[in-house]
Amino acid sequence: MTTDFERAREKMVKEQIIGRGIHDRKVLAAMRKVPRHLFVAEELQGLSYADRPLPIDMQQTISQPYMVALMTEALELSGDEKVLEIGTGSGYQAAVLAEICKIVYSVESFPGLHEKASALLRGLGYKNVVTTVADGTRGWPQHQPYDAIIVTAGAPDIPTPLLDQLAEGGRLLIPVGNHVSQQLKKVIRLADGFSEEMLLGCQFVPLRGEHGW
Repeated sequence: MTTDFERAREKMVKEQIIGRGIHDRKVLAAMRKVPRHLFVAEELQGLSYADRPLPIDMQQTISQPYMVALMTEALELSGDEKVLEIGTGSGYQAAVLAEICKIVYSVESFPGLHEKASALLRGLGYKNVVTTVADGTRGWPQHQPYDAIIVTAGAPDIPTPLLDQLAEGGRLLIPVGNHVSQQLKKVIRLADGFSEEMLLGCQFVPLRGEHGW
């Protein structure tokens, strides 16, 4: 029997994601599968598939579904990648990534968020997500290099440690700007440097840490 949440999730995928040009089949399958409503507070579950970010603990947010899909598609994942996520938050983005790539290493600076997200991800059976509490702007050097890095908070500049930990040919996605608005940048590591592309304007919570705000 199809539940209301399943119907809402399918509507979200068709209208908000496919309707805006996301076409990667792996991304669409992940967005259809991951139960987004479980990653928000119970009183907000009725809004979990709406076209908007939602608040979580510690004045952080779970990103708008379209933004999650867009950033995931832009990482160009084929299925065997090692991905670094900066900002575990609710754990939703990590779950979407885990549906596609080989393993996700996710760093969260707030212990409370880390504990809650880690427990939820374990409960949902995601054995390919490894989490830690640390300053995400320093990356997670023990597991480098990464085929893809995704930053889910806005930074004043691209943290050098993240560039250093990116494999050749690897893709980095990060919102760069001020506290109010940013531009989503896609960086690719080349043999002799980096290429940068601006994808779109966006609004994320500030990236905290040594190389953030």
